[in-house]
Amino acid sequence: MVELASLIILGILAQWIAWYTRLPAILPLILIGLAVGPVSSLFIADGSKWMEPVYDPERGYGLFPNDYLFYFVELAIGIILFEGGLTLKMKEIREVGPTIWKLITLGAVITFVGGALGVHYIMGLNWQLSSLFAALIIVTGPTVIAPILRNLPLKPRVATVLKWEGILIDPLGALVAVLVFDLIISGEGGAFTLHAFESFFRILIVGSSLGFTAAHFLRAMLKHKLIPHYLINVFTLALVLAVFVASDQLEHESGLLSVVIMGMVLGNMDTKELSYILDFKESLSILLISMLFILLSANIDIEQILLLRDYRALGLFLFVVLVLRPLSVFISTHGSSLSRNEKAFISWVGPRGVVAAGVASLFGMKLMGEVEGAEYITPLVFMIVAGTVLINATTARYIAQWLGVARKEREGILIIGANKAARLIARYLQDAGKEVILLDRSATLVEKARAQGLTAIQEDVFSDDLQDHPELLNVKTVLAMTASSDVNKFAVERFKNWLEDEGVAYRLITPDELLLQAEGKAVAPEEGLFSCVDDYLNLSETVRDYPYLHEIPIPSKEAFDEIIARINRQEESVPLFIKRKEGQQIDIILSRCKDMDIRPGDVLVYIGKELPAETEEEPRPVKTNENE
Repeated sequence: MVELASLIILGILAQWIAWYTRLPAILPLILIGLAVGPVSSLFIADGSKWMEPVYDPERGYGLFPNDYLFYFVELAIGIILFEGGLTLKMKEIREVGPTIWKLITLGAVITFVGGALGVHYIMGLNWQLSSLFAALIIVTGPTVIAPILRNLPLKPRVATVLKWEGILIDPLGALVAVLVFDLIISGEGGAFTLHAFESFFRILIVGSSLGFTAAHFLRAMLKHKLIPHYLINVFTLALVLAVFVASDQLEHESGLLSVVIMGMVLGNMDTKELSYILDFKESLSILLISMLFILLSANIDIEQILLLRDYRALGLFLFVVLVLRPLSVFISTHGSSLSRNEKAFISWVGPRGVVAAGVASLFGMKLMGEVEGAEYITPLVFMIVAGTVLINATTARYIAQWLGVARKEREGILIIGANKAARLIARYLQDAGKEVILLDRSATLVEKARAQGLTAIQEDVFSDDLQDHPELLNVKTVLAMTASSDVNKFAVERFKNWLEDEGVAYRLITPDELLLQAEGKAVAPEEGLFSCVDDYLNLSETVRDYPYLHEIPIPSKEAFDEIIARINRQEESVPLFIKRKEGQQIDIILSRCKDMDIRPGDVLVYIGKELPAETEEEPRPVKTNENE
């Protein structure tokens, strides 16, 4: 009982350490697993481990009897690979630029061929195991890339390349690794014989057909509402396990392929319930990964770790990091707009992740005793995973600064909400040369924003996944403009903590604050945005009737105060910005605007009905933004 509870506790502790230190979670998970496993055996008198994954009947100690550890690992990896398959969108592959497409195709082929050659000639493994090792190190993965990007303000195109490479190559690499393993296991002793290819094609046919059929079966059940909403997630989980087991019974070792195919097919269907399934599978995967990697690391024997004392292991690691990764990146990005320094940085950042380590352990256990040299697979892949994650997490910032691919300071503007007013304001700022990002949970509003040439992210401001978007790394200013006062307040507090001293966050005032000001019981909040007399309803009604932005020169501070008072009295216009005479500086008008610094030559930008001139000498407003 103590071991089982410790497994869950240590797994969640490792996830918390990763969050707190901003490291990829796989690193503390592996280190904790090694500490309670093989490393602890050095300090216990009888050489046993503090946590023993496999039950020892003689000592009456351990977690899983007989082959049950193997079964648990196989099912857990199946669920993780299914969740990875769900994230592979063919639409996204088609939409990414040629550079990313080459990285996940040509780059993967170079890594596969080069990795097989490297491990064969450096470590002396046979071609079957060399091919398996090469397939396992293809993947980088979003779980290891995202924490690095989250803490490093990179130039947009560098961050975009790394982000999409990790997202897209993760399920593709898993599929390649499963196919190579199935080919190896099909032959006796791992030999590539005619019988092996026949068995491989049976695995391919059974796994693909069953996965494809299961995906369509689940979609039909969801489409005809044959599954109640509260059972969708657990029904999907049960179906994944059923498909895995059924496939394995029909054709041995076809289970992993079937769930990967099922995930890929389901992920590319128009299924509105997919978001619920993804959220559930992501949460489940975190728990499984936390338990799995502590178990797998603890299951490694000290003798396997000692295999890495061989100088050839270090040579293989250096070959993968310093030769193979740069070679695949520079060839794949040849002819692209990326500079040499940008290519060099992408070459340096190539950490391997969850799929590589988890699948390597599973395949290592399966092949041990059947294929000569299989004991090297798990420690070698763990070495690549832990080494690349540690190096990239600790040096990426310094390498980025040295190569000049890191931003010197934040400059971006994030608008929470993609409603009509937000889109009009975003377009004005973008036309003025600002980097603007809209964020909204509504797919419809996000699509409207993108159709107008704006950068928009479909995400919930409450989601923990926000930090996984490299587009937000450059944000300095946050404008919360949703219809919900609670969402706006939460966004301000969240981004104040996120930006710390590097940025600012503002929001529209609430109807309650508006009422208290009218009664003279309160003043506008410090983070109040644009106007002291306009909440979201006033702004949206103004934009509905007069969707235009206007510019008007301001000769003095007194003139500014007078114009603001007239705008407030008119009730059909809302002040937005002060465009400074010098350069491209644009200052946001806040609810407390009386102390705002005004200089001759500044221009006031407001939205809504054109302000009538009170004298013939008064400058006329210039309309700058037409209706959508």
